[in-house]
Amino acid sequence: MNDRFRLRPAREDAAHSRLRLTAVVGLLLVTAVWGATFLVVKDATEGMPVFDFLTWRFALAAVVMAAIRPSVLRRIDRGTLARGAGAGFLLGMSYILQTLGLQHTSAAVSGFLTGLFVVITPLLAWALFRQHLSLTAWAAALTATAGLALITLSGVSFGSGEALTLMCALFFALHLLALGRWSPGRDAYALTVVQLTTASLMCLIGAAPHGVRPPQSGSTWMAVLVTAVLASAFAYMVQTWAQKHVTATQAAVVLTMEPVFAGLFAVVVGGERLTVSTLVGGALVVAAMFLIEVPGSPSEKSAESDSDSDSAGSERAEAPEGFERSDEPGPQSKPALWAKETS
Repeated sequence: MNDRFRLRPAREDAAHSRLRLTAVVGLLLVTAVWGATFLVVKDATEGMPVFDFLTWRFALAAVVMAAIRPSVLRRIDRGTLARGAGAGFLLGMSYILQTLGLQHTSAAVSGFLTGLFVVITPLLAWALFRQHLSLTAWAAALTATAGLALITLSGVSFGSGEALTLMCALFFALHLLALGRWSPGRDAYALTVVQLTTASLMCLIGAAPHGVRPPQSGSTWMAVLVTAVLASAFAYMVQTWAQKHVTATQAAVVLTMEPVFAGLFAVVVGGERLTVSTLVGGALVVAAMFLIEVPGSPSEKSAESDSDSDSAGSERAEAPEGFERSDEPGPQSKPALWAKETS
């Protein structure tokens, strides 16, 4: 009997290890999908107005999520509607700026610059809410700034595509900070549906002057479906499940691979050519993302302190969009404010 009890923890540990590995692979797949969408969106918006494309993308993503869980509509109360609309506005602005910027810069550069939200978020948390910022975070900010200069600066000029994409990263950071304050106690799935619906309505308003036109070709329809179903609905569900089995820091480090995949797809599939300065700058940006998420960084310390509070019996709140607490045994994932949830 004692042998049986000794074997059970070993089997459980092995099962948890397999789940963690599966979760990491799932997150890596999600980042690959997100990285590929930079090139997909760039190609699609060459023959379709930006606001039309985004209207269809967000509307279909919201419909797919609602169709998968029809009961979610009953869980949208007034508070969820208000917070979801506010977060959805920030999310909509992020994607509008990103997609407009893609028309004036390469997919690879767009991927690297969008990834700067990982560094911008803790900086904004320090500036707006006086949250502690470690020396590691400052080092990450300086590293990212150096990478940004190598990627985007041409002499003393700064292109419109790069400027729009940098603003996109700023809005992504604001969106994640807003979720960190507005999502506790709210249903994450319902909040996501409200956000996607809000973003769709924003883009519909932008498309209204000329009327919303459906995609005019099979390839454009495919781009809409890929971004709506795979990069939004599917990616969200995979990430939600995966973060039951890995820590927030582990997930955030995996998610920093998104700009790497963006650059890889841009070169291999899109035929883009990267200069030495762009490659070095991109490497510095990715290095900054890893720095901001290493053990002992603000996000890791926050996760540890919040985990201690939970174990002491504090109220369990709903995690931000794209994250989920779990009562199952295994590593619990406290949401890192600067982990991206959709692309």
